[in-house]
Amino acid sequence: METKKNPDKTVTSTGAHFWPFPVWLGAFYSVWLLLMVNLDAWSQVASNWGIAVAMAFGSYFAGSTPMGGGTVGFPVLTLLFDHPASLGRDFGLAVQSIGMVSASVFIFVRRRPVDWSLLGPALIGSAVGTPIGSAFVAPHIPDLAVKLIFAVTWAAFGIIHWLKIEAIVRPEGPRVPHDRLDRPLGLLVGVAGGMLAAVTGVGIDMMIYALLVLFYRCDLKVAIPTSVILMAFTSVIGILSNIGLSVFAPKQYMVDINVLWNWLAAAPVVALGAPLGAIVIERLPRAPTLLIVSTLCVAQLVWMLIDQSVMGWQLALTLVALGAISVLFLHLFHLGHHNHFAIAGDKPAASDKVAK
Repeated sequence: METKKNPDKTVTSTGAHFWPFPVWLGAFYSVWLLLMVNLDAWSQVASNWGIAVAMAFGSYFAGSTPMGGGTVGFPVLTLLFDHPASLGRDFGLAVQSIGMVSASVFIFVRRRPVDWSLLGPALIGSAVGTPIGSAFVAPHIPDLAVKLIFAVTWAAFGIIHWLKIEAIVRPEGPRVPHDRLDRPLGLLVGVAGGMLAAVTGVGIDMMIYALLVLFYRCDLKVAIPTSVILMAFTSVIGILSNIGLSVFAPKQYMVDINVLWNWLAAAPVVALGAPLGAIVIERLPRAPTLLIVSTLCVAQLVWMLIDQSVMGWQLALTLVALGAISVLFLHLFHLGHHNHFAIAGDKPAASDKVAK
């Protein structure tokens, strides 16, 4: 059976091209089972069943929205189970290195549209920014500050979707690539987002998504797979950087052993949950899922403020940061509105850089 192009120029995968996904799953589950047997980790995994349940929902959102699985794992571990922010971050990177990679493999075999014009430079930037963030930024940020950076960033993401959901879900089809803007903006997102992910475990996916959707008015069916692939790559770079740093300087860059036990409990779930989300987003209306996720993002900020007893100047600074990031998103949205036709009408790149 041959592949064929749909009217929206998206190539549909057939059985002949689908084989890498079951191969990936088989390889992962084989390694997971080997680790479970060799480490005799059954009791530790059983005691961490709660994170597996949480990530069943988190991995679905990871595949169907610009949220990494760590966006659910981080608050569950730091607020519900009272673990430090460093453990939540490392777990987020570790579990996304399975869930988001699994979703990425599925995206590739399904030949979903991906905005390579922006993603390519962002991958390069992430390869630079993530290790730098792990080595020189993350160790120097206090635990509470990490939690608040995470909570404020994603709450602002929720607010912009509440305000602009109709405009966000309206565009359809791939955009026209624009090298003059795509390369520097993609590189900037990669470096800055990589550093943010090194601190909180997530964030770079939201940044490239915001640029694509708010500024470029890109179709969510292109923006979300693009953000998933970037988060997958960044997660692998991030967890490998943290493990490598812990080997060379364990006192400064220690990775908690509980990261491993939580990862062993959640990884088999997210390996299937994230691709499931990628399937669902192809078939169901996108607005309800995004609004549910946006509400959860704002709710976790409220939960964080109450749980951490944030008061006084810390609360004021948090609210100022929330307002500033929300205004930044709105400004990006209005820039996209005013510049949309100018960007589309300018001289496009010679090659078609949106994968179909």
